[in-house]
Amino acid sequence: MTGALPSLDAAKTQAKALRASLQATGQDISHAQALELIAKSLGFKDWNTLHAKIGNAPRAPVVLGQIVEGHYLKQPFVAEVLGVTQLSEGRYSVVLDFAEAVDVVTFDSFSNFRRRITKVVGADGRSPDRTSDGAPHLVIRL
Repeated sequence: MTGALPSLDAAKTQAKALRASLQATGQDISHAQALELIAKSLGFKDWNTLHAKIGNAPRAPVVLGQIVEGHYLKQPFVAEVLGVTQLSEGRYSVVLDFAEAVDVVTFDSFSNFRRRITKVVGADGRSPDRTSDGAPHLVIRL
């Protein structure tokens, strides 16, 4: 099995669609049989094996294409998720494209605007790096 696994809900939805499609051609199968066929199509021995793999897989706090809100260097933002990469269990690299550029400088004398960032976050959507007063650099509202 290579590539990303669907969520349990997505796999069940695929099974329902497969069952409906086969029924339309006169081939009746049970929902359990459709689940087994989906599991086999994803390279697993059976549904129970697929379910265990998906159920135990760590889930990223965000998904590709999702619109998220939060704070970056204490500045509020709305952004699209352009990339998510699992680095280790519970740690993810996320690429965010802000709807409006965020000023990352707090000095009155100058500004530095960012439109796109790449940051490491935990499963809670918070970056481990902190500002001088202890606030996380990035907080994604989950």
